Amino acid sequence: MKKILIRILISVVVIVGILIVLVWAITFHPPAVQAETVACAGNPPIIQPEQSLKVLTYNIQYMSGKNYFFWYEGGEDERASPEDIAKTIEGVARIIRAENPDVVLLEEVDDGSKRTDYEDQLARLLDLLPTDYKCHTSAFYWKAAFVPHPKVMGAIGQKLSIISKYQLEQATRYQLPLTPGNILAQQFNPKRAILGARLPVEGGEDFVLLTTHLEVADRGSEVMRNQVASVADRLETLSRAGNPWLIGGDFNLLPPGQFDKLRADQQLNFRPETELKLLFDKYQAFPDPADIAGDEGQQWLTFFPNDPSFTEPDRTLDFVFVADNIELMDGHVRQVDTLTVSDHLPVIAEFAFRPTLE
Repeated sequence: MKKILIRILISVVVIVGILIVLVWAITFHPPAVQAETVACAGNPPIIQPEQSLKVLTYNIQYMSGKNYFFWYEGGEDERASPEDIAKTIEGVARIIRAENPDVVLLEEVDDGSKRTDYEDQLARLLDLLPTDYKCHTSAFYWKAAFVPHPKVMGAIGQKLSIISKYQLEQATRYQLPLTPGNILAQQFNPKRAILGARLPVEGGEDFVLLTTHLEVADRGSEVMRNQVASVADRLETLSRAGNPWLIGGDFNLLPPGQFDKLRADQQLNFRPETELKLLFDKYQAFPDPADIAGDEGQQWLTFFPNDPSFTEPDRTLDFVFVADNIELMDGHVRQVDTLTVSDHLPVIAEFAFRPTLE
């Protein structure tokens, strides 16, 4: 009997070991800091001192459009149709062409996902944009060869992307703190990150462009506070080095004062005092919380839930923050023709920076 128990124990240990190796092999384990590939065509221009630039930041919801209420939001839908995905990619391209920004920051760009037919969505989007968008770089923040969730049961690949008319150099992925919890589930969950890229400036310090997509807000966890603190540390490092910088993206957190305006059932995952206050207190932001809280605050809302009980945007989750040596000149949230493209709306900001000349 003792020998049988030992054999059973050994078999269990071997099986568990094989499962651990298998899970590790099919999931994503990036280092804290990772260099990313930059692709540039031809000879893109470099930024001139005191030049103004226009940036568009946009969570494109993996090009799935607004015809669905997905399972992870409380609905039943598992994926968008290929027809809706194609229509949405055209819609995103139309918006970028109309706004004609100098740089584009994108979140939730699928690449290799079963739910979007394994397509590299950035490559397809670039084919629809003018050829003066010569440079791009990307970093994965959700990646697995197979996710054993009954609503997924296949590969997932999702990335942050930066597109630029100007020369990009030295792109870097910075890992953000992970959501605590079940260690097995953690392997298959997104691993949120910051993607940064350097843009050379004629005669001055590099301009550093960053984008991020923070965790979905969880009132009962410290992950949001930890991720915001990590973002703040990265920005402080750049400021100490004298680099002008801009970060845009989906922060998944409210601006100060917006909590009380949310529908009661939507307040559950947010804290009355937003964790994002750390960045608002230190840096210039667009949209500005004062404008969002004002009489015309509706024009600064950036998130339109897929839940069919909502008929319009109800909160602001997408922002641009800039260094002290950058002047925010103008901007808007494009709402008029974007409500059927994504659950997020594009934020467009124009700015000028004053680089320190050598």
